[in-house]
Amino acid sequence: MSGLEKMMQNKKAINAICIGVLCSLSYLAVYFARNTLGAIAPHMGMSDSFIGNMSSIYFLTYAIGQLINGYIGDKIKARYMISGGLLFAGIANLLIPLFLPANETGSVIAYGVTGFFLSMIYGPMTKIVAENTEPVYATRCSLGYEVAGFVGAPAAGLAASVFAWQGVIYAGSAILTGMAMVFFAVCAGFERKGIVRYNRFKKTEEGKKGGAGAFIESIRVLIERRILKFTVISIITGVIRTTVVFWMPTYFNQYLGFSAEKASAIFAVASVIITFTTFISVGTYELLKRNMDLTILIMFTASTVFFSLLYFIKSPYINVGIMVLAVLASCGASSMMWCRYCPSLRDTGMVSGATGYLDFLSYMAAAASSKIFSDAVSHIGWGNLILVWAGLMAIGIVISLPTKKHRFTSLA
Repeated sequence: MSGLEKMMQNKKAINAICIGVLCSLSYLAVYFARNTLGAIAPHMGMSDSFIGNMSSIYFLTYAIGQLINGYIGDKIKARYMISGGLLFAGIANLLIPLFLPANETGSVIAYGVTGFFLSMIYGPMTKIVAENTEPVYATRCSLGYEVAGFVGAPAAGLAASVFAWQGVIYAGSAILTGMAMVFFAVCAGFERKGIVRYNRFKKTEEGKKGGAGAFIESIRVLIERRILKFTVISIITGVIRTTVVFWMPTYFNQYLGFSAEKASAIFAVASVIITFTTFISVGTYELLKRNMDLTILIMFTASTVFFSLLYFIKSPYINVGIMVLAVLASCGASSMMWCRYCPSLRDTGMVSGATGYLDFLSYMAAAASSKIFSDAVSHIGWGNLILVWAGLMAIGIVISLPTKKHRFTSLA
């Protein structure tokens, strides 16, 4: 490699680091705010039914927002989408403790509005990374903000173990609004320097025409890229990475018998361990010579085994450890979808839209399952609910098996 080539490669790497750090910090703010409810739930003194309704509304508005904002994110500069989403989410989040406990309906609406604005972040963020970095750097940038997302949960759990629940929400609002201003200013600078550019990849000639033809062409292209397989993966991993993680403190408290304070502390530690999910997933992917499909299959298989073991092992601390491993493996399959599959769609010009669609399905599943799980605990018990989680992971094994058309092949 010549000196000029090395210099250009170093410049691309530095630019990728700059984009990755900005996106990771923004995503950390998002996940701190969105994990506060799960972390503070044992301290709020509200019923499980109310918490379940609140989380379901959030997941629903977040899911719908992903579908809408993912599409818009392919049309509007990410600087406006992401900074606007952070700012307005911070304002809406601030209203939640002001409504409680007198006005439960108001708090639910405020939390739902927060979810919609937070949905303006992920699709445009993935588009920036995919279209402005080389594929190898795109995976690493995605790794960065996926890890930041996982860090948000233990950060919220730690805050909940130290501060009153209202203070945790106020902190989330402050972080969101502060990050909105940072992202807008820094991204504007990146645009001026050419680090971030838009519309670098164009759609096919049929897609450029617009109308029904463009829509049909988009569907055709995405089906060729196996969007249907990842549709199922998004749904089943969404239940685990969102709903199961949300209910973990309550699971530790009610099923394993830990106090509310200890459950929050254990959740914080467990969440720290789960933050290594993406490293483990991407590391496995590299060990398997960048074989995404085989990595996903291994992750689903491990998760199925661990969730099944939860049903038989009653020792609280061992159960906690196995629960963490089960969630970690499931999230590993999910990480492959977000870190590898979505950025690989950059040449379609539909990264934000496709990412938003998959996230929409993930959170629609979470919205439905959060309410179902809260009701199921009283009807079938935590033990049988564990078997449901294992069954979902078994579906993941089936959907991950190779077909004649798509063998286990490595990706560059």
